[in-house]
Amino acid sequence: MNTDNNTLALRTLDAVVIGAGFAGLYMLYRLRELGFTVRVYEAGDGVGGTWYWNRYPGARCDSPSFHYAYSFSPELDQEWEWTEFFPSQPEILRYLNHVADRFDLRRDIQFSTRVVAAEYHEAAKRWIVQTDTGERVAANFCITAVGCLSAANLPTLPGQEHFLGAIYHTGRWPHHPVDFTGQRVGVIGTGSTGIQIIPQIAQQAAHLTVFQRTPNYSVPARNRPLTVEEKRQIKATYPQLRQECRHTHDGLSLRYRPADHSALADTPVERQDKFEEGWRQGAYVLTRQYNDLTRDLTANTYIADFVRAKIGQIVHDPAVAAMLMPRDHPFGSKRLPLDTDYYETFNRPNVTLVDLRQTPITEMTATGLCTQTAEYALDMLVFATGFDAITGPLLRLSLRGRNGLPLQTKWADGPHTYLGLQTAGFPNLFMITGPGSPSVLTNVPVSIEQHVEWIADCLAYLRTHRFVTIEPSAAAEADWTAHVNEVASQTLYPLANSWYLGSNIPGKPRIFLPYAGGVGVYRQKCDAVAANGYDGFILSA
Repeated sequence: MNTDNNTLALRTLDAVVIGAGFAGLYMLYRLRELGFTVRVYEAGDGVGGTWYWNRYPGARCDSPSFHYAYSFSPELDQEWEWTEFFPSQPEILRYLNHVADRFDLRRDIQFSTRVVAAEYHEAAKRWIVQTDTGERVAANFCITAVGCLSAANLPTLPGQEHFLGAIYHTGRWPHHPVDFTGQRVGVIGTGSTGIQIIPQIAQQAAHLTVFQRTPNYSVPARNRPLTVEEKRQIKATYPQLRQECRHTHDGLSLRYRPADHSALADTPVERQDKFEEGWRQGAYVLTRQYNDLTRDLTANTYIADFVRAKIGQIVHDPAVAAMLMPRDHPFGSKRLPLDTDYYETFNRPNVTLVDLRQTPITEMTATGLCTQTAEYALDMLVFATGFDAITGPLLRLSLRGRNGLPLQTKWADGPHTYLGLQTAGFPNLFMITGPGSPSVLTNVPVSIEQHVEWIADCLAYLRTHRFVTIEPSAAAEADWTAHVNEVASQTLYPLANSWYLGSNIPGKPRIFLPYAGGVGVYRQKCDAVAANGYDGFILSA
């Protein structure tokens, strides 16, 4: 990007925010409250971020609706009414549109505009941001609000260009309904999105073929409408719930904290009874019956065996059931999907499961997909192949720091950040829910609000004390990166090949990307850094 003297003549803002989902909307709100000039650039033609793009049938949040929301406005809490325990994509998108309208946020958002590059200009102490429309603006601060799961992983199969049918990706779903009636449909992928969309397609399609590389543990969501009494009780206790969420490990209220009890302390009969009760009530009870299921491998084996047995009970064909049973990673070490009738779907006569480990895909043809042993006739193919998570959305922005250093070069061996908020050599660049922060391991809006509030307070501090730039020291960055790895090593997460470690993207460095210490502990660490004059950061006047 050209950063010559013409840079000084560009329109200059206090901050550019990239993205208009949960993070971008709240960041805009907070900065406008502080009197900063802000422009938000959003690639879509509406607000919503993840919930704007992921419109596939069955798309649903896995946090309770009344927790998966902003907490900054008590009035918003009281006027908005959630209808279900786990909210659907359309309901969440309606909520975010309501927020944008209620707080008049759209006037500072430029839609249908993608940021294609941003570079730090040392002489001007500004970021120069360029969009796909050719627009260039200068900003004192560049704040990414691009989300952790927004860079779609779009594989290309041999011969894919010859396929005459329709191809979709769950993360880039069209805005019009897709009719599967009478169609022969293939789905590649059995992660969270695949597990949500597969039962939906099976109800319509003439035939559904599921191409599975890695079987996944999944547990019943037991979703349901919220009763009138529940809605009243939730609104009456919102202040307490919001405060609790800010300090728990996963960003949920204390009602969802794990039991203070080890699975190793119970007898087999006691464990079985608790697991059965949890399965009957749903994931939020099942996974919280004990406090060591994600830390102790023996405890984890108990619940893994239980879920595999459930799969065997639900799926009628023993061979199909065996293909659906995970055996290569601990329970919960990958993102744990919450499902509605996922395993039951494989009892339908119009559903076929293909094990890609036994028979890999060889090519696509004009009329279907071939594995090493068979050809499957298809009219439609759905990629439920997920995302280049956490770092992918940032690396696709073509960010360049001091002396033109590309972020891709800085992070060639994996991300290096301080608190997941900044990276050395990139002054005044902030990353909301960046790598090295709790983000996807928590109820994400709580982590978003914590980051937004910390960044807003930081920018106000810099203005008050007449500092121009802020960035981490190399030592603080190295110490935090080591701490993130150390905390992850105390869990079972590294025992799986998951997108938490970038294992779903060929060539991506294998490093645990989020911070597993919990949002409550993380908040304390961030607050301590700020209270100590932004210890670990270099502030320049």
